[in-house]
Amino acid sequence: MGHPGDFRRFIWANGFTHVGTQVTIVALPLTAVLTLRADAVQLGLLSAVQTAAFLLIGLPAGVWVDRVRRRPILVWSDLVRGVALLTVPAAALPGALTLPHLYAVALVLGVGTVFHDVGQMSLLPALVPSERLERANGRLEVVRQLSVLSGPGLGGWMVSVLTAPFALLADAVGYLLSGALLSGIRARERPEPGGAGRAEPERGLWRQARAGIAFVLRDPVLVRVALSGAVTRVALGVCAVGHPLYLVVELGVDATTYGLLLSAPAVGGLAGAPLAARTTLRHGVGATLYGSSALIAVLQLPALATGPGGRLLVLAVSSALASAVGVIFNVAQLSYRQRITPGHLLGRVNASMRFLMWGAMPLGGLAGGALGAWLGGYGVFAAGVILLGLASLVIVAAPAVRRAG
Repeated sequence: MGHPGDFRRFIWANGFTHVGTQVTIVALPLTAVLTLRADAVQLGLLSAVQTAAFLLIGLPAGVWVDRVRRRPILVWSDLVRGVALLTVPAAALPGALTLPHLYAVALVLGVGTVFHDVGQMSLLPALVPSERLERANGRLEVVRQLSVLSGPGLGGWMVSVLTAPFALLADAVGYLLSGALLSGIRARERPEPGGAGRAEPERGLWRQARAGIAFVLRDPVLVRVALSGAVTRVALGVCAVGHPLYLVVELGVDATTYGLLLSAPAVGGLAGAPLAARTTLRHGVGATLYGSSALIAVLQLPALATGPGGRLLVLAVSSALASAVGVIFNVAQLSYRQRITPGHLLGRVNASMRFLMWGAMPLGGLAGGALGAWLGGYGVFAAGVILLGLASLVIVAAPAVRRAG
């Protein structure tokens, strides 16, 4: 287990990373729209490029994470992402920023995120005992939701005051601070005997990666979670185009209000995070996954009534309620995965789940760009909302999930 203070450093590092990331969620597309005058197709391509790494290197990333210590992976992924973001304001200052430059930065961010996410989920069981995983993941969710609550509003304000390219400085600083904190973790974690590259030196990279996929496909709960997550990520890719096109371009919402609207899910997430461990322990993993999915599907749909003025509150309330239940779902499925997966496979299983879920997200960005050009802002916005509801029905359509232990 980790040394005293390791988990505290881990928590703070997550906080800095997540706040900066939330600023980027606002500032990066607004840099494309407001500074470089990107159209719907170009905005969709930006979203696709940022998530393409999950599809391109998601599986081999799991093998690499299982071969080496995970803490240095987290540190280096933070440093690389921080430096990449610093190039945006550096290029914008003399007026040299271009869309290809923005695409390149988005790709680097995606690659860093793949390694960081897989490494983070795989390192946590080395820092806390197995029986505390739900509570630890719940605390991480509180941190994430606090960042979602503060980050977009901060990002919108920074875009208004500094312009979009310079708002990205906040994320760069967040990554650098996170890397510094993680470098101080003293847990002596290392690949376990039997890990990739130890007991399996004769096996190639892709054969080792397939071991993670095979483990996921053998578990009926993980399969359904992966499928639901894939549809969700397609929907989020569509939303990444629909939200700025509909809210900012068509409705004329200013950057600060736009950032606050993106913060609304965190209000619900903060309410749901403290209940996640308690709900799972009381009702079991299966019942928690099944019941929360049904609620999420219902709670997403009112957002279709989003419109100008007071009707913006419909989006805020709908997304907040869905997020409250979504946090409970996420803590249950992640803790279940961490508990049932052997340590030497954890990196590959986490990477496989990320590959199956997040690998679909570039399709959402491309689809969002095409739908935006064809249907306009509200059309692509509505498509994203409907897909988010349908994603949860993937779990509801599998009654066997309720029997998961």
